[in-house]
Amino acid sequence: MAVKLRLKRMGAKKAPRYRIVVADSRAPRDGRDIETIGHYNPTTEPAELFVNTEKALEWLRVGAQPSDTVRNLLSRAGVMEQFHKEQTAKKAK
Repeated sequence: MAVKLRLKRMGAKKAPRYRIVVADSRAPRDGRDIETIGHYNPTTEPAELFVNTEKALEWLRVGAQPSDTVRNLLSRAGVMEQFHKEQTAKKAK
């Protein structure tokens, strides 16, 4: 099963809010997800972003692939930098 980290749209028309979810890549965008690891609200100023770092790192370690947008959001939250440091430390050993 290919697992992806991606956005699930919530909220009203013209007032989007997104959940950052772990989902099977074959599931529809707003369909069933495995786990919710954060949320993103782009309509506030500044945009609100919450990511559960431990859960995100856990899913990245087991091979979940983030979408381009989620990768950018995780980078903004500092998760991708932490993940890459772990990977380079593992390769250095």
